[in-house]
Amino acid sequence: MTGDDYLDVLNHARANGYAIPAVNCTMSPIINACLEAAKKANAPMIIQFSNAGGAYMAGKGRKHEADQKAAVMGCVAGALHVRALAEFYGVPVILHTDHCSKALLPWFDGLLEANEEYFAKHGEPLFSSHMLDLSEESIEENRE
Repeated sequence: MTGDDYLDVLNHARANGYAIPAVNCTMSPIINACLEAAKKANAPMIIQFSNAGGAYMAGKGRKHEADQKAAVMGCVAGALHVRALAEFYGVPVILHTDHCSKALLPWFDGLLEANEEYFAKHGEPLFSSHMLDLSEESIEENRE
């Protein structure tokens, strides 16, 4: 879910007093379990990927490099897996990436590039949302 559909689900949850679970996923069986739970509950689900989770999903064949390519590609692969199966399960899924600190900005940039590439082909971004977390930085730096 992206755009207005994403906002509609969040607003519906707020108006009706329920939470939408968010699960950090590191491999396809966890993604599948989330989709099955959403189907059983007839409810939306937030499937999210962390930097480390994305790197884990990419496998041990690639080192965790400074450009964060393994983490980016693992998250992209996970998101594509979710998109392929969410429609099959018939459940609304929000695709989110979890906390990105300043040290992980190459990962964030790679995810934004993946969104742009997906958007160019499909008319919507790959992910619903991303979380930039600069809470470890000074207040002054955050204000800048």
